Amino acid sequence: MSKIRVAVLFGGVSSEHEISLKSAANVIQNLPKDKYEVIPIGITKKGRWLFYPGDVKNIPLGQWDANPDCTPAVILPDPMYKGIMKIENDSYSFTKIDAVFPVLHGKNGEDGTVQGLLELSGIPYVGCGVLASAVCMDKEFTHIVLNSAGINTARYKTVLRSELSELDSICSEIGDELGFPVYVKPANGGSSIGVNRAEDEESLKDAIKLAFAHDKKAVIEETIVGREIECAVMGNDNPFASTVGEIMPANDKFYDYEAKYILGSTVLGIPAEIPDDVSRRMREIAVKAFKAVNGSGLARVDFFLRDDGEIYINEINTLPGFTAISMYPKLMENIGISYSELLDRLVKLSLEKADVSYE
Repeated sequence: MSKIRVAVLFGGVSSEHEISLKSAANVIQNLPKDKYEVIPIGITKKGRWLFYPGDVKNIPLGQWDANPDCTPAVILPDPMYKGIMKIENDSYSFTKIDAVFPVLHGKNGEDGTVQGLLELSGIPYVGCGVLASAVCMDKEFTHIVLNSAGINTARYKTVLRSELSELDSICSEIGDELGFPVYVKPANGGSSIGVNRAEDEESLKDAIKLAFAHDKKAVIEETIVGREIECAVMGNDNPFASTVGEIMPANDKFYDYEAKYILGSTVLGIPAEIPDDVSRRMREIAVKAFKAVNGSGLARVDFFLRDDGEIYINEINTLPGFTAISMYPKLMENIGISYSELLDRLVKLSLEKADVSYE
């Protein structure tokens, strides 16, 4: 049997560009070489798509797009081709692709936009589809869908950039309804970028304005005091949940961008030291939430566990990190699924979803 040709997309026009580079390098290096031929396609910060033929080690260093052998390349939306068009010296060539692994985090990659292109192309792709990606990227709609499914989330309020002139009264209302402190987040974003804690009305105004630097909508959530627990989900129609792990950031504020990716001092407790019945409930809720948003392939579900045993979902990440310190692959490894086997299964799930067999 010939190898399955997988295009790995990385980079992207997103505040999480650098994280994508780290994740993609790990994915490219660990896809089983006896089964897969990898076609690396990088997207620059300005949105240029380039076929990258160089050393994988240069991807996380951010030096990949300086390679003189990079060639403009795009995934064609026309399903007749099911592949990539490379452009070189005013000539065109086509490469058939069996599947796409979009290792893209945040906007323009995890929000349904690239998924829409891949739907048009007819090429199977790893991960959630357009609907689940869009719903889980927008924190307001995550709340709406999960609450309608009977799943606990923090109480929240939404503020639009167009409401800036009313910010004084809005912040007063938020303080009365949610109390302080609160967490202010860009509605569309990830990796805690643009997320800030507000202790009073003045810091709330500042935090909302900072959130508007990343999105036109901000979501303000009440503080849930509890342990931060995460669970990995994988599958299509019959998904399963991994064991659960606990995030113990060294940063004394919250699990922010630096704690996740820069300081390297965050401790991951795998499995989390919680009662078995609580762990079981969390896994059940993770699967329920995954189904509620019409998930497929994979997702990481993040929880708050209060001291009284109440469980709240914080967010659903439809393309979680695949870096060396990322929770999703570590959770799967804990239940006996190695990094390479995990990637193999995810590609197979993409083919299964598209009703394609390469066995």
